[in-house]
Amino acid sequence: MTAPTVATQTEEPEVILRVRNLKKYFPIRRGVFQRHVGDVKAVDDVSFDVYKGETLGLVGESGCGKTTTGRTIIRLYDPTAGSVYFQGRDMAELKGKELRAMRRKMQMIFQDPYASLNPRMSVLGIVGEPLEIHHIANRSERKERVAELLKLVGLNPAFMNRYPHEFSGGQRQRIGLARALALNPDLIICDEPISALDVSIQAQVVNLLEELQEQLGLTYIFIAHDLSMVRHISKRVAVMYLGKIVELTDRDTLYTNPLHPYTQALLSAVPVPDPFIEETRKRIILKGDLPSPANPPSGCNFHTRCPVFQKGLCDVQDPEFIEVEPGHFCACHLVKPQ
Repeated sequence: MTAPTVATQTEEPEVILRVRNLKKYFPIRRGVFQRHVGDVKAVDDVSFDVYKGETLGLVGESGCGKTTTGRTIIRLYDPTAGSVYFQGRDMAELKGKELRAMRRKMQMIFQDPYASLNPRMSVLGIVGEPLEIHHIANRSERKERVAELLKLVGLNPAFMNRYPHEFSGGQRQRIGLARALALNPDLIICDEPISALDVSIQAQVVNLLEELQEQLGLTYIFIAHDLSMVRHISKRVAVMYLGKIVELTDRDTLYTNPLHPYTQALLSAVPVPDPFIEETRKRIILKGDLPSPANPPSGCNFHTRCPVFQKGLCDVQDPEFIEVEPGHFCACHLVKPQ
């Protein structure tokens, strides 16, 4: 199936998540009276769609707002502004029992498998906790379900009485995945689930995610730094810079025809396994440091580091996020619609 675009609104049943103008600001307070003196603009006007059964990759530098976007979508953080429509319902408006019921359908796998599991709880308690919280099964039924989930993620059910410190990093991440699958969710947000793992274990976890997606019809938002891994697992890719999405398209178009200067710089840093191509490739080295989200630049956020910056335009006006060719969205003054 051809990957749909953000602008395609005709196939409504296939849209599982619609994010519009999402903002998440963290207030900066100072002084004895904790006066509000500014905001850290972690997510600043982000819009995109996620389609049922696909994997949307979300990439960018550390501190660009990828994790905050994921946590705001799932309502671990309350949004400052904007809307998140999941299966047609606005997550920002849900409270209490309604929010808890909707959370059964969307789960998250966290980045650090060492910090995201309670060291005082056994695997049975960790994986079975969502079932207990939502009053889905009794004790014996929970035990059966946990055994089933451990088998599903490639772990021995006999390990369910062990504790997190008795497992390797890859095994812990599988436990976290089993916990996320406990309630049969439709959407899973994978927050850099492989970045803390060895390379050989990374491949195993990614292959497992793909197998489960095919078996269970899951939809993923896959947050990562590793562009080669994102290309492997994602159908479409969104590139973030300083709280904003600067480019969004299908993975093949992004890697063969990147339009935004930031995307071009990111991809130029990805090593190519062919030594002859690697020798002739031109690296794009960005100047300066990443600006602070507490004090972002005027105009285009990227203009302070952009190799094709135009004074009087890029530093004055914030570019629109527009469709420059079918299915290819970009936010750059110098990229014109075709």
